[in-house]
Amino acid sequence: MWGGGGGIYWGRKEVSDFKGIVVLFAWVSIHENQLKSFVDLYASLGWNSLVCHAHFLDAFYPERALSSAFVVLNELVEELRIRPCPIVFAAFSGGTKASMYKVFQVIEGVSEGQLYPGEYRLVRNCISGNIFDSSPVDFTSDLGTRYALHPTIKKMPGSSKLASWVAKGIASGLDALYLTRFESQRTEYWQTLYSAVNLGAPFLILGSEKDDLAPCHVICNFTWRLQELGGDVKFLKLKGSPHLGHFKHYPIQYRAAVTDLLEKATTVFSQKMRQLEDERICMEGADDEISDLICDLQKAAVNSNQSLRRVAVGPGDHFYLPSSAEYQNAKESEPLQDERKEKPINLPSPPCINAHSVLGRLLFDACVPKNVEGWDIKFCGSLNGQPFASARKHSPFNGNKSIRRSRL
Repeated sequence: MWGGGGGIYWGRKEVSDFKGIVVLFAWVSIHENQLKSFVDLYASLGWNSLVCHAHFLDAFYPERALSSAFVVLNELVEELRIRPCPIVFAAFSGGTKASMYKVFQVIEGVSEGQLYPGEYRLVRNCISGNIFDSSPVDFTSDLGTRYALHPTIKKMPGSSKLASWVAKGIASGLDALYLTRFESQRTEYWQTLYSAVNLGAPFLILGSEKDDLAPCHVICNFTWRLQELGGDVKFLKLKGSPHLGHFKHYPIQYRAAVTDLLEKATTVFSQKMRQLEDERICMEGADDEISDLICDLQKAAVNSNQSLRRVAVGPGDHFYLPSSAEYQNAKESEPLQDERKEKPINLPSPPCINAHSVLGRLLFDACVPKNVEGWDIKFCGSLNGQPFASARKHSPFNGNKSIRRSRL
């Protein structure tokens, strides 16, 4: 099922007899017949292939790359729901920028500040390997000039001078876009590729000293950075092969390296599934413990309620709790004598300290007077503008004697 001019399609899709799925992220820089040779290679090793052949502008507009990423992920989710299997990502040339890095962002949970469905976590758990062939490409300001000579432009009718003029016009326009927009996305692009280490999948990187679009020093720096982050990386450095020509010029070495990576991916997938199963069992055990604890708490609460009821209604108990209605009736009328009188409760009196004892003298500094009856206490205050003595005569409380004594 081969489409023309790019798109997303299944290169090989066996229902039962397959070991896993290889997702090919390609760009317009690779021809359809080249893609088919890679699909045949993976098929000979027992793997299905999902091809994402991105359009030319997908590498320059993140919105288009994100749209392609969703289509790829939805296809994988449908297959993994039926049968979980190892997933290997294979990027060719600019396919890392055209769609692959957006797939990484989505399966990590966040892309451009948006959250995506948790079903993509299924894809994340199944990713077991990564292959970079003549990739990743560093998208800099001069890349527009190097990539502007699209195959369709080379085949334009007319003189080569006219074709060259059109190509230069497109290149200058792309360079202007790079300087204003895409250069700012370069950091995000590389950080996303480095974050692929968190997936726990091994890497196979293939490069050549004669690759002018994916220079060897860029590939080496990418390899070194992944190793520094703890990734399992194998770098196959070839000589003499051009951009995207490694498999054609070194088929034996290429096939051996890919075979080794796919076998390792199968092992990684089995380890991931075993780890997920162990985590699931642990979570179920924790849920059972929580359920048992809740049941114990409920039983304890029931037993406590029954104990309270037994204390309140037991015939031999002397525990009396008056209700609010009884309290209100007692305030409005004289209390009636009950047939059953409550036993008085004798509370022990709190201990007191004699101020004139030895302890009292220590506490109060031995300055406590023994007799204050003969003291003449005068008040200088006034009440309603009158002296206190005269004010007391006119006070309505004159008939009541007020005894004031100083007590310690």
